Amino acid sequence: MILSTDAMGRARRVRFIIFDVDGVLTDGGIYTGEMGELMKPFHVRDGLGICQWQNEGFGTAIITGRDSVIVSRRATELKIGDVYLGHADKRGAYAEIKERHGLQDDEVAYIGDDLIDLAVMTQVGFPAAPADAVDEVQRLACLVSGKRGGKGAVREIIEFLLKAQGRWENVVARFTAPAKVAHVSQ
Repeated sequence: MILSTDAMGRARRVRFIIFDVDGVLTDGGIYTGEMGELMKPFHVRDGLGICQWQNEGFGTAIITGRDSVIVSRRATELKIGDVYLGHADKRGAYAEIKERHGLQDDEVAYIGDDLIDLAVMTQVGFPAAPADAVDEVQRLACLVSGKRGGKGAVREIIEFLLKAQGRWENVVARFTAPAKVAHVSQ
């Protein structure tokens, strides 16, 4: 993991995370056949991390350049209500999310991996990236995960945010006291 010098301070203010999909929640591969898009691989640890972030009372959204039934289905499983599909220019969706949830830029993390993500990443308080993000995105990120997109990068970033806010122990405690486990979709 690579951190900027101000990553910890910036992480403490985050209360909402926005995810890109291809190359962040997936490995960037798109498996296609004669009938079109067939599947995308999602990592279960990323899913559990997202659920634990939400269990701490924080919000999540997806903004992706592709229109995909698979992404809609995965977002439903993970209870991500704000899903913007087919947004090559992600700035409009970002503005809507901020307005709907009453957010300031410094309260938002965005996890992206490619040039399409730069416009929003320059606005948010906590830009982050998987290890295999393009150089331009990595240079802008205040946290670059040690893991690749679709291989646990999202989980690692969420753990960092929760630890920075002193909330990670709450998450772990829920799993050591089984009666308190809630929303554990993966």
